[in-house]
Amino acid sequence: MERSVMHMDLDTFFVSVERLMDSRLNGKPVLIGGTSDRGVVASCSYEARAFGVHSAMPMKLARQLCPEAIIIRGNSSSYLKYSDIVSEIVQSAVPVFEKTSIDEFYCDLTGMDRFFGCLQFASELRQKVIRETGLPISFGLSANKTVSKVATGEAKPNNQMMIQRGNERHFLAPLSIRKIPMVGEKTYQTLRNLGIKEIRTLQEMPVELLRRTLGENGEMIWKKANGIDDSAVIPFHERKSISTERTFDKDTIDVVKLRGLLIAMTENLAYQLRKGDKLTSCVTMKLRYSDFQTQTMQCRIPFTSADHLLVPKVLELFEKLYQRRVLIRLVGVKFSHLVSGGYQINLFDDTEERIGLYQAMDSIRHRFGDRAIIKAAGIQAHSIGRGDNPFDGGPPVLLANRRQ
Repeated sequence: MERSVMHMDLDTFFVSVERLMDSRLNGKPVLIGGTSDRGVVASCSYEARAFGVHSAMPMKLARQLCPEAIIIRGNSSSYLKYSDIVSEIVQSAVPVFEKTSIDEFYCDLTGMDRFFGCLQFASELRQKVIRETGLPISFGLSANKTVSKVATGEAKPNNQMMIQRGNERHFLAPLSIRKIPMVGEKTYQTLRNLGIKEIRTLQEMPVELLRRTLGENGEMIWKKANGIDDSAVIPFHERKSISTERTFDKDTIDVVKLRGLLIAMTENLAYQLRKGDKLTSCVTMKLRYSDFQTQTMQCRIPFTSADHLLVPKVLELFEKLYQRRVLIRLVGVKFSHLVSGGYQINLFDDTEERIGLYQAMDSIRHRFGDRAIIKAAGIQAHSIGRGDNPFDGGPPVLLANRRQ
């Protein structure tokens, strides 16, 4: 049976949601993100893009490029609400559905051509989303995920495109190598240094050459350039929470060590969130005393996966919860109400410097282990919690306890 995969992407999603709530923004250049000069652009309208503005750009530079832009800090709860509405519409209509971010979806329509015709079905689904939400959305339809995603980008804004089976290489050939999924800035510069600008050049190159140049990713990029992608659409199951606990061999009342452990636990969970492209909006603190009495306390927060926001909140809950001043047997931290996000960190609050810091720390953790780099306050937490492995790859790098 021939595969049919649809990729759907809500156009300038954050901006579109803001325009639903305030029609005065229609047709005007809009920037969403940190409102200070040190903030970062999370999303921008097509009118702003015409001035050279793009997401993840420092807000100060975006203001210089587009002085007349309207700047909005953004409301993550509103974006989540509309994302959930679109998810429900798509999930109720298709047999297999994968949600890869807050505004991006894959649908496996294989076999549906015998009933409706895949293009007709996809078109009707797109119109249903537009009709029921008022949000613009584009889709690409082809035999695999890679070509469909690229087609969506070419169809934008607010349009659709189908690539007939057998035309994948022809469709991709004249496009920039930037269009290939998984080609980031570093890989792009490596390929440009080789004189490669268009995908057609990659298609004509021996796969062995790309493998020698780019390592294990070389063959994958060559396949994508040639429209070859056998990856499956993974059924969507949203994880609701992530947590960790620590039961002590000997009950303790050492508050300094408890705080250090909680910092280490929170850091580890926050890294797991970022690694999984997740954000949390609910923090829960759990204490179990020596007499087995267990108490919990939780609070709601703006969506984030950033240590500098989560650690203070966990410590605040601990101070409120630890009132009995008796021996503690167990501590636990849980993040819940998780959502998928397109960013590793919260771009609404973070500066360019902080983004760079988190990316550098996470890169070290990914390569050398979860506890390869930690805050000094958490150094004595040799094991984070049940189910977590202690760091065993050498001495960790310490971060001083300062505001980042």
